[in-house]
Amino acid sequence: MDKIGRNDPCPCGSGKKFKRCHLGKEDQLTLETTAGEFSPEDSARITSLPEVSYGRSREMMDGLDIQKLTGSSAGIKFIDLAAYKDLDLADARRSDKDGTGTGGVLINIFKTKITDPDHLYLAISPEINDSALIHQLAHVLDYLGGSKLMPGLAKPLSFDVGIPGEHLEHPHEYAYWLNYLQKEFDVQLDADDTIVSFLFENDMLIKGHDIEQQDKTLLRTKSERMMRFMSEKSAEIDALICERPGYIGSRVNQNP
Repeated sequence: MDKIGRNDPCPCGSGKKFKRCHLGKEDQLTLETTAGEFSPEDSARITSLPEVSYGRSREMMDGLDIQKLTGSSAGIKFIDLAAYKDLDLADARRSDKDGTGTGGVLINIFKTKITDPDHLYLAISPEINDSALIHQLAHVLDYLGGSKLMPGLAKPLSFDVGIPGEHLEHPHEYAYWLNYLQKEFDVQLDADDTIVSFLFENDMLIKGHDIEQQDKTLLRTKSERMMRFMSEKSAEIDALICERPGYIGSRVNQNP
């Protein structure tokens, strides 16, 4: 698991380097860490970006009744990933799933609610594929459905507990929505999310409630259980993902 570097942006979203913000005060970081000193001016820079419609984003949004599914009246706006990166804000450098600039990112709501509390923002690229799109939409539905697990904010907890951040950022509830979207829009999952789906079907993912409790012993135990299961099912997992987009070899000793 990658640790937070001294010169990395602080996970609290303040825009400061970790060493000048929460280094030595990690216990003050929580799953609901706010945007700290993130300014209304910077928030407005995000929320004023024009909306875009790339890939199947509009089709999927038209096919989802967000309020019926989650009970939330919040809307979703899509903005251009490159334009978001050009803002050079704290988390813009960690903004796409595969690191190629062709994916998307669910922007931390604490950065946008200052100027637009009624929407969540997804920054996506013109080349975004269906798998990357439902990956981000699953995070949206998970969050709107009551989760406190905004992507990226679990990193301080994973650092503190000593387990892979992916075990916290892709909980049971996220995978439920991932599978729902995959079936609803007939999408082939990429290799990573195929593993997540497989773990969900075998009840191996950590549940959001357990993460919210921040019981370090429990989280460490469940993470180790997940890794043992992946090792035991290595051949089955490799058979599932070997022809999926994003396959780079066996993932048995890697994070889902």
